[in-house]
Amino acid sequence: MAKLSTDELLEAFKEMTLIELSEFVKQFEDTFGVTAAAPVAVAAAGAPAGGGDSAAAEEQDEFDVILTAAGDKKIAVIKEVRALTSLGLKEAKDLVDGAPKPVLEKVDKAAADKAKEQLEGAGATVELK
Repeated sequence: MAKLSTDELLEAFKEMTLIELSEFVKQFEDTFGVTAAAPVAVAAAGAPAGGGDSAAAEEQDEFDVILTAAGDKKIAVIKEVRALTSLGLKEAKDLVDGAPKPVLEKVDKAAADKAKEQLEGAGATVELK
């Protein structure tokens, strides 16, 4: 079997939907006996040992991007939702029409900020939770 370069693998991942990529990660974890979330679990487990309220003061590491309103440029918002989620046109339109709705769930801060910036640039009102 020919080996794929890192760039070739990244290109293959870029073409996958979020669901396909999630299934790949699960299969990868099962095959190699690893967990992608292990460093996060260790950091979260270590936090309560430091003090009683330190867990509450710990910064949130997973965010939900909630579309609260589509704004005046609804078509541009639908295009951004499709780009962020790999949803079809009808599903993206239904999500935008049904606002407030989550666009992305349990993503890291950088991805949430980027999605918020893109959606707000298209004219939407967005909230991070």
